[in-house]
Amino acid sequence: EIGVQAYIYAYPLVLMEITRRVSTNVEAAKGVTAPMNQFAHLRAFPDHTFREIVRPNADTLYSILWFDVSKEPQILSVADTRGRYYMLQMLDMWTDVIASPGSRITGTDAANYAIVGPNWQGTLPDEVEPIRATTNMGWIVGRTQTNGKKDYKKVHKIQDGYKVMPLSQWDKANKTPAKSLVNPNWDMKTPPPIQVANMNAKTFFELFAKLLKDNPPHELDWNMVQLLKQIGIVPGEDFSFSKMRSRKQKALEQAAIDAQKLIMQKQTGELVNGWDFLRENVGNYGTSYLLRAFIALIGLGANVPEDAVYPMTSVDSDGKQYDGRHRYVLHFEKDKLPPVRGFWSLSMYDEEMYFADNPIGRYAIGDRDKLRFNKDGSLDIYIQHASPDKDKVSNWLPAPKGNFDLVLRVYWPTLEALTGDWIPPTVRKNK
Repeated sequence: EIGVQAYIYAYPLVLMEITRRVSTNVEAAKGVTAPMNQFAHLRAFPDHTFREIVRPNADTLYSILWFDVSKEPQILSVADTRGRYYMLQMLDMWTDVIASPGSRITGTDAANYAIVGPNWQGTLPDEVEPIRATTNMGWIVGRTQTNGKKDYKKVHKIQDGYKVMPLSQWDKANKTPAKSLVNPNWDMKTPPPIQVANMNAKTFFELFAKLLKDNPPHELDWNMVQLLKQIGIVPGEDFSFSKMRSRKQKALEQAAIDAQKLIMQKQTGELVNGWDFLRENVGNYGTSYLLRAFIALIGLGANVPEDAVYPMTSVDSDGKQYDGRHRYVLHFEKDKLPPVRGFWSLSMYDEEMYFADNPIGRYAIGDRDKLRFNKDGSLDIYIQHASPDKDKVSNWLPAPKGNFDLVLRVYWPTLEALTGDWIPPTVRKNK
């Protein structure tokens, strides 16, 4: 029982570490990878061939950075985005959101932030706002609003305005970063969740104990720390699986198997109108360790609901799994469109949770597209494999031939979406 709880507690930290390795174990920035303390910018939307992460988005271009502030603070600079929506979400190694500079919190003017470690003491330049990280390493997942491919050039300019440098280099001319050392022993091909799932108990718990030295438990984790001691794991100290009695070793091996099943089986939010709607505790998990592990598994790096909510649906109004052999419609009444201060979109995913190939190259549809509204101001989105009539193509979200899921992305939602006063309407079969 304690072993199961320990595994669930440890899972996000271990997964973050493996993800960090895969994302940063390169000599120089390229594509979705870059060395520590350097940005990797995605310059185009993913298409149906993209396999780096599940459920990618076609609303924002990502700017990704893994930071290490163990030696000194890193200064993050943002250029003026001229009113364009952006968010630079920062996570600690436990997957809790530390800060989210951007449109909602800080506006869109130019700004400078210093990411400082949990124990750092010192002086910062006057024009720099400190952000104290709860762990020395962490992850920045930056998102910049992108209104279709024609918008890439403008967004690339904004992405290039996201800069990071050590505090010691702040008033010096920008230098080209030195090539980073690559660890040839790290697996760069197997997706991180599969790497973690394939770890035996010895590898998993010994790595966890090692990570605890640099990523101490949060203050709320006191009870869990006491439980960890019962299986020989003390934060800050070495842990040897081999020195445990064989009975305890076997118990931990079984615990790892049982815990993985529990994480996989975790129910998501409440199902309303066929939509799975997770709103509470995401991004700031407190002691909701099973929720934290589950979110890490299905969508590592989730943001707080105030920044965005992602209702998901896989069943129609009859409770049946969506199937490309049928035609569906999502009907929004005039005053029931997604309530946002940012923007919204509906994305289509195939059975493997990736974008589905289609003749018009459309993987999502939303309020920045040229949608045709009905005379009464309501809106219909047509979800089907074959193209609808010509006058409906503007509102068509192409589906694959087989099963599929839908994700509604609501960026910077208003209070109605956060309290549950607004929920998406049911998707119905289009007879």
